[in-house]
Amino acid sequence: MGSEFKTYDLVILGAGAAGLMSAITAGKRGKKVLILEKSNKVGKKILMSGGGKSNFTNLYVEPKNFISANAYFCISALNRYKPDDFIDLVKKHNIPFEQKKHNQLFCVNSSKDIVNMLLKECDDVGVEIITHCDTRLIKPLAQKGVKRLSNQTDKMRYEIKGIFSNSNVDFWFLTESTIIATGALSIPTLGGSGYGYDVAREYSLELLNRRAGLVPFMFSGSIKEISDRLSGTSLEVEVSCNDHKFLESLLFTHRGISGPSILQISSYWLPGDSIILNLMPHDDAQSLLLNAKKEKEGILLRTFLSKLLPKALVLELQNLWWSGFSEKPFAELNNKLLMSIGANLNRWELKPSETEGYRTAEVTLGGVNTDGVSSKTMESINYPGLYFVGEVLDVSGHLGGFNFQWAWASGYTAGLYA
Repeated sequence: MGSEFKTYDLVILGAGAAGLMSAITAGKRGKKVLILEKSNKVGKKILMSGGGKSNFTNLYVEPKNFISANAYFCISALNRYKPDDFIDLVKKHNIPFEQKKHNQLFCVNSSKDIVNMLLKECDDVGVEIITHCDTRLIKPLAQKGVKRLSNQTDKMRYEIKGIFSNSNVDFWFLTESTIIATGALSIPTLGGSGYGYDVAREYSLELLNRRAGLVPFMFSGSIKEISDRLSGTSLEVEVSCNDHKFLESLLFTHRGISGPSILQISSYWLPGDSIILNLMPHDDAQSLLLNAKKEKEGILLRTFLSKLLPKALVLELQNLWWSGFSEKPFAELNNKLLMSIGANLNRWELKPSETEGYRTAEVTLGGVNTDGVSSKTMESINYPGLYFVGEVLDVSGHLGGFNFQWAWASGYTAGLYA
């Protein structure tokens, strides 16, 4: 087995959104840049995002749209590279896009447009990209006991070993700076892994607890059976948990509940917590039922509610909350029962058994503690030339283009300094 050595100003691990943006930015500064990607193609998560249309940013991005142990860490990067900056790049490449609900921006045609745009930008500044490369070692050359190579210049600070799936040759890359843009644990089929955390541990950076975020809930028992029967049914709800709430659509699935509202609140849910569903977020359901009772002689309660909620859901709620009175006319139901039903409609408490986990999670919450990283440069405080960007850091965005904007902003910031 042979060995080859190559030198670069910057080696980036990971050809996702943050890695590509880092490379473009550093390349524009005249840096010799290499991206190493372990999978067979670049930008896999970009390609699948937004249902294949890539929700590439949001018009209004604020720190409150992000979750981190340090709520202030993201501010500097987000101020340095704003949504308008990425929109200008999209316009430069004549990519048609459209604004949808909650100020989200999507490609009109395909998320491939975004990946092709980033690859073109990389090509224009001479960025080299190698796929099928599994990185096994990142070693600081200044570390005690590390022998310097004869062809190594004094400015080289890191030595990286690359293992290629289609080669028997070990490749060693010598670089002044290294950016860890490997993503995190979410959706492993798209290349998600914990390798960035391994690097952080190796360099004594603290890791905060990781868990799946922006992920559907699952249930056991009767609620799972109800969800299964309602699979495919959707409606607008307000969902709340741990002092956070979101007004968005909910979708019942074979396993439990999903949809934008549920994905959003899942990032604030912890095992054992309950969530509260307001099935009629624009009405005081108790007052509505009591007032309607006076005018709805002869009809059944399910008939009345089926005009406001999906009929299949109303039938399930009837079995839960007024099964013994299901055939009794609405006007004959006592006020105490209607008050109870109304309260449940505005505040249905459910306890998920678990989430669907990293298999379907859009983000990984937690990660590399930002206390060990400069918010101005994304550089490790204790190891000059080592940078962390994107999802590997303890910064996670809400649903709606915010995680991509963090990738663009953190990648751009690192690319300015690496």
